[in-house]
Amino acid sequence: MAALPHELTINILCHLSVKDLLRYKCVSKRWCSSIDNPDFIKHHLSHSLKTNTNHSLLLRHCGYHFFSVNYDSLKTTQTLKYPLGEPKKTLRILGSCNGLLALENDNQRIFLWNPSTRKSQVLPSTEIGLTGFTCYGFGYDPISDDYKVVRMVQSDKDYSGHCRYGAEVYSLRSNCWRRIKNVCFYLQLNKRFGFLANNAIHWRGFKTPQSGKESLAGFDLASEEFRSVEFPDFCLDEPFWFGIEAMGGYLCLSAVHSELGDIVADVWIMKEYGVKESWIKLISWNQPHYIPSVVVPLAFSKNGKKVLFNIGYKWFSFGERDKFVWYDVGSERVENVEIRGLPSKFDVHLYVESLVPLNSNAQQ
Repeated sequence: MAALPHELTINILCHLSVKDLLRYKCVSKRWCSSIDNPDFIKHHLSHSLKTNTNHSLLLRHCGYHFFSVNYDSLKTTQTLKYPLGEPKKTLRILGSCNGLLALENDNQRIFLWNPSTRKSQVLPSTEIGLTGFTCYGFGYDPISDDYKVVRMVQSDKDYSGHCRYGAEVYSLRSNCWRRIKNVCFYLQLNKRFGFLANNAIHWRGFKTPQSGKESLAGFDLASEEFRSVEFPDFCLDEPFWFGIEAMGGYLCLSAVHSELGDIVADVWIMKEYGVKESWIKLISWNQPHYIPSVVVPLAFSKNGKKVLFNIGYKWFSFGERDKFVWYDVGSERVENVEIRGLPSKFDVHLYVESLVPLNSNAQQ
């Protein structure tokens, strides 16, 4: 029986999961070489992103227990091995991009982790010696084909009431930190972790310490410059919670507030990046039976007609468990998602399974 042409084999392999590809590396030296090829890794990742396949939810429970849930099925959790071995200590997720996660431990050591390949790499010590409030972000720069971690430090006020600021960027390609200048935003002290959208990392903040108008500070990973993104004009009656994330490639703003005695969750998306007038209200979800909670939109369904929400009870739990629901944008119907093995409380990140490698000194 004639062998398949190599190009057809590669095309077939691009449609497979990372778990299958890691097994098929044992088929032959040629398959192993092909699967490890940087061009194939990029092609496989691009196919997963375009077709919205090979995506999973990553859950963090009690600081160091990690679980994954296949996004296509949303049926059961799978326990992930602690990335750095024993002993188990609290890890904070700084960001997720293309299958890699940036994490920080209690000793403020930062490392990258690919849950799919089970590879991790500890980053070198940071350059800035300032102590104080610290913000982080993680993303991919397609111009330089490099993964970057951004770290910004705002020192405590000195005797004259002034703060000092410092910022630095880690490059996976060069495996080192370097300082950046012109930090022109004053970030929200309760919003430590930025999110990635339009090749920029975003944090909530103010242009000046005295400014009462909040906006988004966007750090462009290619130019390494800051820019401001404005929020839509809206007024909320008794807001309980307000958050900003990325969903489906869009900036996404969500707010939980009181309206005529009911709990309402609004979701806005920015259709054209950087254009304030392009904000549209996608969802206004009346929650008469829910207590005030954190309502985070995570992702669209494959047909784009539903939105998956994470409902988290952070302040008024009354024994309630965190959960997921589907919201149908057209019919406004809500459907609970039953996932076996779901912990009672958790943080969640959507990530795409990938073969993206770390540096040659990566450790398992």
